[in-house]
Amino acid sequence: MSVEQQEIAQYVCLQAPFTMLDSSACEYFVNHLDIIYLTRENQTQWLQSENPKLFLIRSGLYDLVDGKGDVVTRLAQGDYFGFPSLLTGEAIQNRLEVQKEGIVYMLSQTHFDFLRREYKSFEQYFVRAHANRLLSSHYKSKNDSWSERKISELMTRTAITLTPDASIRQSAKKMKEHGVSSIMITQHAHLVGVVTDRDLRNRVLADEVDPQDAVSSIMTAKPKFIFENNRVFSALHLMLKYNIHHLPVLDENHNPIGMITSTDLLRQQKSDPVQLIGRIYKAHTVTDLKRYAKEIPELLRSFSYNIDDISLIGKLLSGLTDALTSRLIHLFQEEHGAAPTSFSFICFGSQAREEQTLHSDQDNGLLLPNDLTTEQHAYFKSMGEFVCENLVECGIRRCPGNIMASSDECRMSVNDWSERFFKWIKSPTPNAMLNCKIFFDLRFIEGSNALYTAFCEQLIRISRNDLFYAAMATDISSNSVPIGLFNKFKTEKTDQNNKYIDLKKRGVVIINDIVRLYALKAGIRRANTQERLDALLKHKLISKEDIYNLKDCWRFLTQLRLSTQINEEGLPSNCINPNKLNSLERHQLKEAFYLVKQAQQAAAFKFARGSL
Repeated sequence: MSVEQQEIAQYVCLQAPFTMLDSSACEYFVNHLDIIYLTRENQTQWLQSENPKLFLIRSGLYDLVDGKGDVVTRLAQGDYFGFPSLLTGEAIQNRLEVQKEGIVYMLSQTHFDFLRREYKSFEQYFVRAHANRLLSSHYKSKNDSWSERKISELMTRTAITLTPDASIRQSAKKMKEHGVSSIMITQHAHLVGVVTDRDLRNRVLADEVDPQDAVSSIMTAKPKFIFENNRVFSALHLMLKYNIHHLPVLDENHNPIGMITSTDLLRQQKSDPVQLIGRIYKAHTVTDLKRYAKEIPELLRSFSYNIDDISLIGKLLSGLTDALTSRLIHLFQEEHGAAPTSFSFICFGSQAREEQTLHSDQDNGLLLPNDLTTEQHAYFKSMGEFVCENLVECGIRRCPGNIMASSDECRMSVNDWSERFFKWIKSPTPNAMLNCKIFFDLRFIEGSNALYTAFCEQLIRISRNDLFYAAMATDISSNSVPIGLFNKFKTEKTDQNNKYIDLKKRGVVIINDIVRLYALKAGIRRANTQERLDALLKHKLISKEDIYNLKDCWRFLTQLRLSTQINEEGLPSNCINPNKLNSLERHQLKEAFYLVKQAQQAAAFKFARGSL
C-alpha cells in the first residue's frame, strides 16, 4: 500500500463493519475505492440509478432527502449511504444535499457484491442498517402518524405545581397566571393530586367552599398519569377509559414534567379508532357494544394504511378489547348491582402484552379477595360468564384452553392464584412452563388496582427461583428458528402444497419468551415486550446491543405477521411464504432469525448453567 492508502486504511478499519472483519476486507475496500470531493456543484451526479455505489463519508456534512423533499437523515463522518439500491436493485429514490463540502470514499456495485459474498458480517451490517431505516419512525413524517408520537414530543411547557397546603385561592391565581386549566399538587417532588378549573367550579363555587382552605381538600388524589415516553394513543385510551380531560406526565423517576389535556391530544388524532373506543366506553347496552364491535375488522385494515408502524395495531386491538371488557363489567353491575367486594379483572397473554392480532382469542381472569362467601362467589361467577360470553358475541373468540373468567380455574382468590403460580415455579414441568408463558404476562383491566398490585408484588417474590429460570431457558431453546443448513429457510407445507413459515411460533413467540425470562429475573412488572426491553436497559442482565437487536427483530417480524393477516394471503394464521418476499426482505428475515437464535443461545448459557 502507498502512504495515502495506509492512512485511508487506518480510518476505514475503525468504521463498522470493518471493525468486525479480517484486515483483508479493509484492504480490499481501500484497494478498490474511488475518492471524490463532494460539493454543491457536483452533488447531483453521484446518486445515479444506472450506476449505484456505496459511499463512506470521511469529512463534510450532507442531508439525504426523499422525493417529497423531507430530510431522511443527516450524514456525517463515518456514515454510509447508497447501500439500499445496492441491496435491492431498485432505483435510487433519494437525492443528496451538501451542507458542508468534504471527502467521500466510493465503492462500485461489483466490489460491494464481492464483499457481501466473502464476508457475512459485511452483508449483515448493511441489511440490518437498511431494515432499521425502513422500520424507524425517525425516517418518516411523524405528523402523518399521530399514534406513533411520544407524549414528550407534545410537551410545550414545564409542570405547574403547588404543595398540598397551598390555598384554593393560590391555585386559582397560579392557573390564571400561567394560562392553564389545571395544576399538579406535589409533595417532595412527587405527584399526589390534580386540580382543574372544573374542580374550582364544582367543588368550590358550587359548594361555597372557603377559598382559603387547603387545595388538598378539593384535589383529585392519586390521579391517573402517563410517562413521557408513552405514545399518544395510550394517553387517549386512558382519558377515554376514565373520562378524564387532564393527564399528568411523569418522567421515568416519577417526577412530574407537565400536563397533557384531551384537547392537546385530539388535535393530533387523524383516525377513527379512538372515536370508536370512546363510543364503546359510553355504550348503554350490550346491543350497542355488539354493533360497535362489528366495525373493528374493517377499521383495523383502514388504520393499517395510515400508520408507519403496523405493529401498533396490536396496541389498538388490545385497547379495543380492554374497552369492550371494561364496559361489559359496568353493564353487568348496572343490571345486577355493584360488586359485593373488591375485585380485579385481569388479562393474560397477547392482550396483557398489548400485542393482539386479528386472530387472538380471550385470555382473562378474575382476581378476588380471600374468604368470599358462597353468594359472593356466585356473583363473580355470573360476572365472568356475562363478560366472556358477550366478548364472544363481539368477535373475541373463546380461549381453546378455557383461560377465561367464566372458568372456575380462572376466577380465584389471591391466595389460590398465588398457590397455583407457586406450584408451577417449584415444579417446572413442560405443562407448567406452558402455563407460565401465558399467565406471567398479565395486566390489570378493571376493578381494584390495589388488589392487583399486591398480587403482582407477591408474584415477584415467589418467582425468584434459579431452577425455575433454568427450566424456562431450556424450554425456550426447544423451539428452533426456521433456518437450516446453508442458511436456507426451513418451511412447512399446507394441504395445497404451499410453503410457509409460522412467524409467530418460530419468531415472535421466541422473542417474547426470552424477554419475559429476563424481565422476571429483573423484577419488571410490565407485560408489553417492547416496554420490557426498554426497562431492561437499566439492568445489566443483557447488553444494550442485544436489546436493540431484539426490539428490531420483534418489530420486523410483527409487521410481516400483521400485514399477512390484513392482506389475507390464504395461508394459515400468522404464516408467510418466504418465496413471495423480495430479495431484501428475505435477507432481513434471515438476519432476524439469526439474531433470535443468538439470543436463545445466550439465554440458555446464562440461565440454564446457573451463572446468574
